[in-house]
Amino acid sequence: MATIAAVSTPNAVGGIAVIRISGDEAIAVAERIFTPFGGKKVSEMEGYTCAYGIAHEDGQRIDDCILTVFRAPHSYTGEDTAELSCHGGLYISKKILRAALKNGAITAEAGEFTKRAFLNGKIDLTQAEAVMDVIAAKNELELKMAGNLREGAVFKAAGRCSARLMKLLAGLAVWTDYPDEDIPEVDEESLLSELEIVKEELSALIVNYDRGRIVREGVSTAIVGRPNVGKSTLFNCLSGCERSIVTNIAGTTRDVVEESVRLGDITLRLSDTAGIRETDDVIEGIGVDIAWKTVDSSELILAVFDGSCPLSADDFELINKINNKKCVAVVNKSDEKKELENCQLEKYFQHIVYISAKENQGITELEEAVKTLFVINSDSFAAVTAANERQKMCIENTLASVLAAINAINYGEMLDAVNVLLDEAEQFLLELTGERITNAVVDEVFSRFCVGK
Repeated sequence: MATIAAVSTPNAVGGIAVIRISGDEAIAVAERIFTPFGGKKVSEMEGYTCAYGIAHEDGQRIDDCILTVFRAPHSYTGEDTAELSCHGGLYISKKILRAALKNGAITAEAGEFTKRAFLNGKIDLTQAEAVMDVIAAKNELELKMAGNLREGAVFKAAGRCSARLMKLLAGLAVWTDYPDEDIPEVDEESLLSELEIVKEELSALIVNYDRGRIVREGVSTAIVGRPNVGKSTLFNCLSGCERSIVTNIAGTTRDVVEESVRLGDITLRLSDTAGIRETDDVIEGIGVDIAWKTVDSSELILAVFDGSCPLSADDFELINKINNKKCVAVVNKSDEKKELENCQLEKYFQHIVYISAKENQGITELEEAVKTLFVINSDSFAAVTAANERQKMCIENTLASVLAAINAINYGEMLDAVNVLLDEAEQFLLELTGERITNAVVDEVFSRFCVGK
């Protein structure tokens, strides 16, 4: 393959920048644009060694650099690789990259270094996908989950399932291909027992997916309630800025205002909605309709009530419409005289918190309630989970074939049909790990990477 080069550090000014070169001619390209101070040639450097020297273009000095050499196959890509670390100026790094391109390298495509690591057998496809999750991690849980995937957790789980399926397929093949030989008949109980183990492992991967998705993407959350209960004040409190207009006039919020915020280890994709009430105002009525639609599409409802007055008819309408949703009852205005008794809400809500959004009180209790609803803790990610929709789809397809095979056995169908279904399941597992996959899928996976990784 051609020798590729790219700036692997962010496109911004910093302490250092790294220009990565990988391919059969990587060492030769590096030698043409870098001269070590010690006099030793770049081509004479061993893998995992560094040299201090000068990067140059057409004989003109560009910058003092450190060159690190990695020899195939002991590199990230599995190819000869050279990395030049220079001062972190945008112009300097681009000038050194241009020198590499003039001397035999071509520009790397998005994700091409990691793509080559996959193609050269350094990592499987699930590990490659985890690289971007490691880069994008915004908190300890995301990093822990991404690290788990980067270490091959999904690949190992798929491997365990694949080994069981291959053993079953081998037994079925011998029995069906040599009917005249004195071979013991396939034990259906043992077959079902093995398939149940595979089914449980695959099911766990799918169940855990939603936890991972919540950590990566956040929870779509609607803040709802009747006018003037403090929805927008709570929204601003959680956002840390004045995103929603707050007044004493009922019906101030008429459209949905959105913001992503961190609440502990969880990202909430917040929507501040119009106050829910009966109204003759056409524009406000549209806002109320949008609020109800937001409730229907949200994964979490923060139902806000005014603690300084009893429940109203509008409050009860809201309670009735959200009784099947994941919900936290947020009783606001705890800094004022209390008129809303606990007993009025306890029969409707399992999770109730008392806050003063204006005084920023009770937010920790709200965080704990949300965490309880979504079972987010560091131990959750000791479990293996699919990282994205591609992986989830492969696992679901595998599971569907395994379940079909179990049903076929239970209904007394021919073992030839079971054999076909198990072979189909095995093919889906190979697609998951990238051992059997089309170039189009590979290109799609790596197109989401940044250039230089």
